[in-house]
Amino acid sequence: MLFTAFSASAHTRAKRRYDELTAKGMACDLNDILKNVQERDPIDTTREISPLRQAEDAIVLDNSHMTIAEQKEWLMEQFKRVTNEN
Repeated sequence: MLFTAFSASAHTRAKRRYDELTAKGMACDLNDILKNVQERDPIDTTREISPLRQAEDAIVLDNSHMTIAEQKEWLMEQFKRVTNEN
C-alpha cells in the first residue's frame, strides 16, 4: 500500500494561507499567519486526542517548492515504483 505524507515549511504554508485569504478579499498579515502556524504545529502534533502524525511507512513529500503538476508527477513516480510499473 502507498501512504504519502505531504509537508511544507511553515513559511510556505503561511504564504499559501495568506494568498488564499487575500484572493478572497480578506485583509490579513503574513507575519501574523506565520506566527499562528508556528504556534499551532506543536499543539497539533502533541495533543492527547488524535495527534497529527504521519504513518510509519509514509513516503514524505516536501512540496514547499513544487507546483501542483510537479507534485502529481512525483506521486505517479512513487505509485509506479511501488506497483513495479514503468
